[in-house]
This record gives sequence, C-alpha cells and structure tokens, in this order.
Amino acid sequence: MQIIKSTRIGIAQGSVDLFSDFEKGGEMWTGEGARVRRQWIAFDQEFAAPPMVHVSLTLWDMDSAHNVRADLAAEKVSEAGFDAVFRTWKDTKVARVRMSWIAMGEVANDDDWDVA
Repeated sequence: MQIIKSTRIGIAQGSVDLFSDFEKGGEMWTGEGARVRRQWIAFDQEFAAPPMVHVSLTLWDMDSAHNVRADLAAEKVSEAGFDAVFRTWKDTKVARVRMSWIAMGEVANDDDWDVA
C-alpha cells in the first residue's frame, strides 16, 4: 500500500502506441526473436516520490489463429517516469498494441521546506 502524506496529489495520464509490427513483419507479428517491448514514459511534471502507476491495454490486435498471451507492466517507476512493458510468448502473434496509463502520487508543495 502506498500512503500519501500530503494534501497535494498529482494525477497524470496518457496513452502510447507501443508497437505496430504487422505492416513491417516485426518480431511480435512473426513470433520470432524478442518477445518484449519496453518504452520509457516521461511524466510532464515530476512527482515528489515514485507514484502508483496503473497500465491497461486500450488496443490489441492479435492473430486469432493462435492463443492470446500478454503481460503488461509498469517497471522502473520513478519520480520522472516509468517503463511501459509488453510481453508475449510461445506462438502468440501480436500485430499492434496501445497502452493507456494513469499515475497518482504526492507532488511537491511550495510550503515544503528542506532544512537539512
């Protein structure tokens, strides 16, 4: 559980196309090679501490002749951003993926003092 000790809570959100491999015969579509895609997402404004990040698929275009397998995660979350990560495995073929995200956490306040 993340406990926010401030009355200043920031909420950031966005959407990103992680890849589109169908047209160019990329690895996610052919099922050969790397089966993970990672993209750094930078927040417009930094949080005071690493925020809670929720990710979801908003578009997935999969080959219907194979099993659908997907793992979506936010990794390396920091005050400045996070890695959006999509993974698949075995015979799953993925043409394209879009991911949406929302981050919530404490933001700096002008009344915050650092008297160290």
